[in-house]
Amino acid sequence: MATRPVAELRRLGEGLHLSEGVTLPRAIPEGVGIVHLGWGAFHRGHQAVYTEDAMAATGDLRWGILGDVERTPQLVDAVRPQGGWYTVLSVGLDAEGNVVESARVVGSVVDVAYPGKETPRLLGAMTAPTTHLITLTVTEKGYTRRPDGHLDTDQADPDIRALAAEESAGSGDVSAASPAATAVGLLVRGLAARRRAGGYPLTVLSCDNMPDNGKVLKAVVDEFLDVALPGAAGELLRNWLSGSVTFPGSMVDRITPATTPEVLDKVAGVIGARDEGAIIAEPFTQWVIEDNFAGPRPAWELVGAELTDDVVPWEDAKLRLLNGTHSLLAYAGRLAGHTTLAEAVTDPAIAEHARAFMFDDALPTLAAPDGADLRAYGDELMRRFANPATGHTTRQVSTDGTQKIPFRWGVAATWNLERGRVPQGVAYGLAAWSEFVRRAVRDGAELGDPAGAERLSSVVREVGLDDIPGVATALVALPGVLPAGAGTHTGLVAAVVGHAVALAVTDLGLD
Repeated sequence: MATRPVAELRRLGEGLHLSEGVTLPRAIPEGVGIVHLGWGAFHRGHQAVYTEDAMAATGDLRWGILGDVERTPQLVDAVRPQGGWYTVLSVGLDAEGNVVESARVVGSVVDVAYPGKETPRLLGAMTAPTTHLITLTVTEKGYTRRPDGHLDTDQADPDIRALAAEESAGSGDVSAASPAATAVGLLVRGLAARRRAGGYPLTVLSCDNMPDNGKVLKAVVDEFLDVALPGAAGELLRNWLSGSVTFPGSMVDRITPATTPEVLDKVAGVIGARDEGAIIAEPFTQWVIEDNFAGPRPAWELVGAELTDDVVPWEDAKLRLLNGTHSLLAYAGRLAGHTTLAEAVTDPAIAEHARAFMFDDALPTLAAPDGADLRAYGDELMRRFANPATGHTTRQVSTDGTQKIPFRWGVAATWNLERGRVPQGVAYGLAAWSEFVRRAVRDGAELGDPAGAERLSSVVREVGLDDIPGVATALVALPGVLPAGAGTHTGLVAAVVGHAVALAVTDLGLD
């Protein structure tokens, strides 16, 4: 443990002596080969680790990462003084329930950049012939789509206009490019600039928790081009994309909670240095990637990633079993006053419904990937959720409901209803979400759903802040929340209302 106050410790960086047992970077990249959009805690704990391990396994050091920090420049100030280095503190439980920790410093990130100030630098890296991949973890809302799945042209308008002007100018020089307003806009402008600068092949790899994430991303890019460069204006770019750029999908898995000051203090105590970019994560990690690359890539398969022709069964299993159950636990946990997912999953009343959703509602909808035992996977998930050391909060997970619910609960709802069965786990999850929304609007708490907050608030106020059945009925019927017909199915609605009324018996309010 640190013997001095954290503020007095030296900042993490190359050449600094760290505490015994801390693993130093296993490979130091020689340049940027990957630009990652949406650089945050998850990428630090997942793809960046796989990439460093792949470089160490092969000696191929061209896969350094330049991270695009989408939301705030704060991470630039945190990580740039450390040369891109940061710590991953892996925290798990052994067979006896004891906490087991290990710390490693990751060095695969060359630097990070904030597009509000450094869009030209990011575009320049995306056009460089030494860059072979653009990867993304921008979350569902980062794809700049309306609830109907189409491009939100209002939000993307600054980038749409910027792309049209840049293509009209026809220059490969991006040094004076205007700041990107969206991650998708930055991506498309980067692709266009790459074509203008020589048209080297490129792979764009989505690592977000969405079904068919690669296809979704490609569709958004195509729609962006149709708006910004209709007809002949975008013909050259479309032809180049068709022949030189691939959009594989992937499934990623590692529970990586949001970093807090307490986490930073804990890591400082473990490594003996201040690290403003540190994260905490569970030991488990998984990455399944569609084998569809336009050019070179790191040898991720040598360090645990699985390359496959069909990633969809893995995506479906993860989205419905892990993410679907995660959302249920988060909403129900917040209503019950639980701060963490571990507290929620060890609450018998909530765990009963979580298991009903996972094993009764979601599991039957899935086709098991080759070699996978999905029931065993589900049991392992419940154990992972119960790991108190990661500190994954109910507040963190109970966000963006209007964006997540269609993917996480929608299929389980319709699959069961089509077979004459009301999925009680889904109904409980929807009721917990409905009660969370109602109480948040009533109590003035943050909804954490930028894409749907205004619509949700309007519904609750129109129906009535204290009308629990009415609010539940209206919210699940909102277009886009559930597939057509499910949100107005009398059996499902009745079950949702019943659970919502039961949840409202103990009303702790929301902070």
